[in-house]
Amino acid sequence: MHAQPTYTIPQMFCSRVAADGDRRALLFKKDGEFKSLTWNEISREARLLAAALAKLGVKPGDRVVQASENRYEWILLDLAIHMARGIHVAVHSTLTGPQIAWQIANCGAKIVVVSGPEQGQKLAAAAAEIPKDVKFVSFDKWDGEIHGQPVQQISEITSTCTEEEGAALEKQAVAETTAGDLVTILYTSGTTGEPKGVMLSHRNLTSNCQAVMLAFTAEPDDVRLSWLPLSHIFARTSDYYLWVCSGGELALCASREEIIPDCQAIKPHYLNGVPYFFDKVMRTLHDKGLAEAPGALKATFGGRVKMCCAGGAALADHVNEFFKKSGVTLVQGYGLTESSPVISTGTMSDHRVGTVGRPIDGVEVKIAEDGEILTRGPHVMVGYWNMPEDTAETIRDGWLHTGDLGEIEDGFLRITGRKKELIVTAGGKNIAPTYIEGLLTEDPLIIQAAVFGDAEKYLVALIVPDPDNLRAEIIKRQIPVFTPADALAHPEVNAIYAERIKERLKDVSHAEQVQRFKLLSRGFTPESGELTFKLSLKRDVVKQNFAQEIDAMYDR
Repeated sequence: MHAQPTYTIPQMFCSRVAADGDRRALLFKKDGEFKSLTWNEISREARLLAAALAKLGVKPGDRVVQASENRYEWILLDLAIHMARGIHVAVHSTLTGPQIAWQIANCGAKIVVVSGPEQGQKLAAAAAEIPKDVKFVSFDKWDGEIHGQPVQQISEITSTCTEEEGAALEKQAVAETTAGDLVTILYTSGTTGEPKGVMLSHRNLTSNCQAVMLAFTAEPDDVRLSWLPLSHIFARTSDYYLWVCSGGELALCASREEIIPDCQAIKPHYLNGVPYFFDKVMRTLHDKGLAEAPGALKATFGGRVKMCCAGGAALADHVNEFFKKSGVTLVQGYGLTESSPVISTGTMSDHRVGTVGRPIDGVEVKIAEDGEILTRGPHVMVGYWNMPEDTAETIRDGWLHTGDLGEIEDGFLRITGRKKELIVTAGGKNIAPTYIEGLLTEDPLIIQAAVFGDAEKYLVALIVPDPDNLRAEIIKRQIPVFTPADALAHPEVNAIYAERIKERLKDVSHAEQVQRFKLLSRGFTPESGELTFKLSLKRDVVKQNFAQEIDAMYDR
């Protein structure tokens, strides 16, 4: 194990600007075309924003909330908050007004920066839940009011500031910020209960991205395309801060719908994503008849891709095998918000299908007697905001209890399930539903699955069919259906799924067999509250929303 050099984010950023000032650094869409900024230009913009924050009254330790979609100003504001020595509370832009208002109040925010009218209107409607002394500013012009006060456009404030004012703040931040200082609070969406504010320090984040950089071969001209929400720690550390640490170019994708077109335009070398994305790319190539075409997968990503990395949820082995067979390296990493986030990852030269790689440099991992994954090192969070009891429960003797179950073989970490998601059947069998769900979704007719059976005699599953593949199967078999509802209820369609489920689960124990299932007319989404923002199932919410369907499968 090697000791990591410890830096703060302002130190890391200033080092990068000094080394690569005139090099092109950040690419972003404006009016449908990619524009670019150099490191020097980013530095100037961030300094002006830092001066504006100081003018708004931000002092060291003050919480600044950002409610914004991915855009280049997101990154500029993050850097500016560090220069002003504030604490960045990045909230998911897809949350509702009351959810964001709760986080604003919970963290005691001084300033809230919204991207524009959409976010502003949500908060205006939830203003009663926000303390009246909070100040609001917006990137884009918005004529609305919150608490009877107009929301000022932030460019109006920066126009009254000078770069020199920001440079003085930056110089002070570099000199006085310590590695242990709090840099951000990130509220975990979690699978149960209200969100917890994860407190991360400069040491947490810089040590993590430096260790990740060691795991990958980064060249000065590498381009990485970033599309995951920067409000999530995966993209923030493994795309954004890794780019600051290693150099090269970062291209921001405006939306999920534009990922593949942007790959064609940018031709990235690196691409991080959640497993669902890589699964969808594979399914699309199959649907187009291009799955076996030489070079088709690499061409989909622009032709220059060196490696893709999946994180946030379990990557199905068959997707990993498809990428491997198609000549594109797809590795899986593992971590959580509380670990900044990376604990382990596969690398280009050292990865194994079915595992999440080896622990990164400086990170210790061990498996507890009950199978839980524990980790220790500079990546472990400071704690939960204003929740000392939860912090003490999660971090014991320096070891972070992840809540995940796993095993280590030949140094590779394998995730076997989620501790708090274990199903204990009426017969006393312990079953990891994520494992069963992973097997089911390997079938091209099944896009999502949720398995239940706690305290029951047998397992049941809610199945979300892949609409395109199901339609093709119905046409091929000439099944007489006229509407999607007819298809889901048709005995022959259900017989097909029964056979597919039986085939997928042929190698698991009797207790792990799904005895009954229900085909659903819609999928699980973050918007419905049934998925977290990293697309993990919120099992309790799914169970509540589909209680009638589940009860029917148990003849209740």
